[in-house]
This record gives sequence, structure tokens and C-alpha cells, in this order.
Amino acid sequence: MVDKKKIEQAVLTIIEAIGEDPNREGLKGTPRRIADMYAELFTGLGVDPKKELLISFDEGHHEMVILKDIPFYSICEHHLLPFFGLAHVGYIPKGRIVGVSKLARAVEILAKRPQLQERLTSQIAEAIVEALAPNGVGVVIEAEHMCMTLRGVKKPGAKIVTSAMRGLFRTNPATRAEFMSLVQGR
Repeated sequence: MVDKKKIEQAVLTIIEAIGEDPNREGLKGTPRRIADMYAELFTGLGVDPKKELLISFDEGHHEMVILKDIPFYSICEHHLLPFFGLAHVGYIPKGRIVGVSKLARAVEILAKRPQLQERLTSQIAEAIVEALAPNGVGVVIEAEHMCMTLRGVKKPGAKIVTSAMRGLFRTNPATRAEFMSLVQGR
């Protein structure tokens, strides 16, 4: 549970520390607004993404299922700045399939916490493996990080691409190539 009062106090301290007047008209409600924003941005904390994936259907399907171009927004835990992009998720079921909206929901839950893109990619793959026990899982994430855009190296538009492959996506080069081809085909 997010402690909004603590966040408000911390933001007030930051405003004072940068030499601004927290009572200035434009800043008066900022600590509360930031606390409300953090409560929204971190709704994935304490939520198990596997619960979203537990409702499945026995369709006898054994071919690749891909949900691509899932938009997500997350917060980099190193600078507390946003990173955002697209997640592409695929799996090969052992007969049981999950509603594709549940895949998007799992991405959302895991993105809504302080994150690293590399960890997020692996966590999505692991949640699917643990919940569905499929023959394989592939996850690719492409994201732009505001910590590289607004500060530091200042390279807007640069994207970080990460992948996590499990099961047949890792052990079978043809399966991995098919997945990557379908994900990259826009």
C-alpha cells in the first residue's frame, strides 16, 4: 500500500531542496498530485500477475499464440523516471489457452512497479511459464527510457530491446526464428 502522506512530505522536501517555494500558487497542490500519481503508477506492487493467467480454456491448441504491440509504461527504479514502449508476448500452449487480454494484464501488472526492463521481460516470461506450463514462451520488449532522453546521454528515440525465451523458444532455433519474424513483421 502506497503511503501518500510520506510521498507528499518527501515531495515537499524536494521542492524546498531545489530552492522553490512550496507555497507558490503553481506548486501548492504538487505534493498531493505526485502522491496520487505514484499510487496509480505503482498499482502492480503486491499483485500476482499469475492470477490473471489462471483462467484458461481447453481448446486443444498446440500452435504459437502471439499478442504483439502491447503498450506499457513503467518507472525505472534507478532514476524514478518513466520508460515506455511495446511488449510482444508469445507462447505455445499444451492444449489450454488463456484469453489474450490476460496476457496484456500480466504485462500491465508487472510494469506498474519500480522496474528494470531486463527484469520486466523475464518476469513476464516466468509468470506465463508458471501459470500455463506451456511448451514455450517468448517475450520481446522495446522501450524508450526517459533517463536516457532527459538526462545523462540525452539520446531521444534510442530504444532498448530485451528478450526472454523459455522452452521451445529457447531450445528450438526454428521456433525462435518464427516468433521473431512474426513479432518484427509490422
